[in-house]
Amino acid sequence: MKDIIKKWFILSLGIYIASALLTGFSADTATAIIVASALLGIMNVFIKPVLLLITLPINLLTLGLFTFIINAVLLYFVSWIVKGVIIDSFLTALVASIIISIISVTVEWLFG
Repeated sequence: MKDIIKKWFILSLGIYIASALLTGFSADTATAIIVASALLGIMNVFIKPVLLLITLPINLLTLGLFTFIINAVLLYFVSWIVKGVIIDSFLTALVASIIISIISVTVEWLFG
């Protein structure tokens, strides 16, 4: 349970920072960030592994870079569901997913 809360907090932090850095990505309220990070976490657990398996050949050819596309699709889908989270374009979702990934890896590395 502690690990789930930690990952949820890290995703929330990543979404907050990405929305602060990118003009085409906005999260209006703290509630929107919390709901979006919870939904993104659930999608990362249940949907992302299936998408990774389906796109395995492409992912191997791109040396794993296609994972950022999958993350962007999931993030774009979250913005479609959660009111208060707005992403202007797929390119913005792609850059936001890269920022969120960098923040997640960095925070996990620093604080375990």
